[in-house]
Amino acid sequence: MNERPVRSLEENAMNERPEELKKLSTIATDTGFNAELRTKAIEQMGNNSSKEALRALLDLAANDQLTVKERELALKQALKIIKASSSS
Repeated sequence: MNERPVRSLEENAMNERPEELKKLSTIATDTGFNAELRTKAIEQMGNNSSKEALRALLDLAANDQLTVKERELALKQALKIIKASSSS
């Protein structure tokens, strides 16, 4: 029989996370979008709380094409993830 394994909600979320992060990162770095939308994308990345999100946020912080405010927000969100992972 060709039975497909049943995946848990957590496994599905893990598989969707990298794609979501890519989309949010693209929005955050696209200067064609307004600053408010880019800021919301950075904040959403910080809500992800994964190592992938932490790396993506650090990449944003290192991106000199972003404004200082956006880069600082990326660092703030990265720190939020670090603190959350340290307390678990």
